[in-house]
Amino acid sequence: MSTFSLPLLLGLLAACGVFMVLEFSGLKTTLALEMKGDVKRETRWLAQYGQAACTAVAALLVWQLDPRPDRAKRALILIACVAAASAVAMIVKRLCSRVRPGHENAGAFLGPTIKHANRHESFPSSHSAAAVALTVVLSAMYPQGAITFWILAVACAALRYVLDAHWPSDVLAGIALGYGVAHLAVRLAHLV
Repeated sequence: MSTFSLPLLLGLLAACGVFMVLEFSGLKTTLALEMKGDVKRETRWLAQYGQAACTAVAALLVWQLDPRPDRAKRALILIACVAAASAVAMIVKRLCSRVRPGHENAGAFLGPTIKHANRHESFPSSHSAAAVALTVVLSAMYPQGAITFWILAVACAALRYVLDAHWPSDVLAGIALGYGVAHLAVRLAHLV
């Protein structure tokens, strides 16, 4: 699944818009679930797919296990792609400053800021963006593992919603962002 699909990207953006309308209309879209013990630990672990430590381990495995002579370059491309998706997500977060679920003014867009305030950095989900970016690059490099990579990315994105860290529209926007940025990077790096 390393081929770019404009209809998929547009569908994600449309779904994001629909959910945003539903969220602003007052429809309850948060779950407020309480997970305990192993379930809590496992879900939090899966929700970190695509983050710094996971991406570093994936890059290290590419460098160690890929038989191609350009494996170091591939590992660096992987890191750069996920970093680019994360950076774009952070810029959008700071421009929008959407309040996370469970906080005062939840769901409100407060406008641009340069100050870091986690409770105001909901849109888009950078975890979802990074997870999808990692998946797009890994799927381009190792198509035989694409199903596993996509399962991990979808699990990570879904958990950002299930754990009440984000609104559904935040997650969809993050998926779209990661998908677009990663496909651009894969094309520029000539991985496919």
